[in-house]
Amino acid sequence: MGYVTTTDGVQIFYKDWGAKDDQPIMFHHGWPLSSDDWDAQLLFFVNQGYRVIAHDRRGHGRSEQVPGGHDMDHYAADAASVVDALGLRDVVHVGHSTGGGEVARYVARAEAGRVAKAVLIGAVPPIMARTDAYPNGLPIELFDGFRAALAADRASFYHGLASGPFYGFNRDGVEAKPAVISNWWRQAMMGGSLPHYQGIKAFSETDFTDDLKAIDVPTLILHGDDDQIVPIDQSAKLAIELLRKGEIKIYPGLSHGMATINADIINEDILAFITG
Repeated sequence: MGYVTTTDGVQIFYKDWGAKDDQPIMFHHGWPLSSDDWDAQLLFFVNQGYRVIAHDRRGHGRSEQVPGGHDMDHYAADAASVVDALGLRDVVHVGHSTGGGEVARYVARAEAGRVAKAVLIGAVPPIMARTDAYPNGLPIELFDGFRAALAADRASFYHGLASGPFYGFNRDGVEAKPAVISNWWRQAMMGGSLPHYQGIKAFSETDFTDDLKAIDVPTLILHGDDDQIVPIDQSAKLAIELLRKGEIKIYPGLSHGMATINADIINEDILAFITG
């Protein structure tokens, strides 16, 4: 574990586990969490003989809480700074939610030889908010509500997300896991309120259409059809049509947080994709 300094001077925290000559997998977390959200994947893949890398996005987790640069261009550039500092090549990039957008932007612009494959899990591309190009997107008022709730009472807002729609704990017959809720809340509260507030625009209003079209490596989309945070009809089902080398796997009834509470399924499917 350590820190990388980005081109604009921001300290980015990262984890780097496994042998340096093992196949590298880099994980990109969702909003407003940290690299700790990948615990189930980091432990699984390092024990499978992979080198695993995960960083805290600027303003999140243990990375520096700077007042600016909370947009997808900076997020992707920060990821590139980690890749460059560690000398990584032929990396499999795995992104969840906002991290899926970060992966799309990074992979589309990466230097030749840097990327082997990509995995997008419950990811935000091509765009969440409604636009002329995507008239069936989500209304901007929804994200305005996120901003208002964060500004009014961030702790309660985050607890409500974790205990309700994020993991599908608000669904009949789904047993809530208090420790998982607490861990989500812990990660979220480690980050800065300003970076998180500004990051809402980044994950909701960034259009990744051109990024998806530019990606030229095998890309796997994994999405639960009961994802209440990033609805599948406004994301994965559109994104797969834009990828040149894409495949998609849809999980009936699974939530936005399936990489945590259904890690046994997700890990095996990522492993099969990497080795296939």
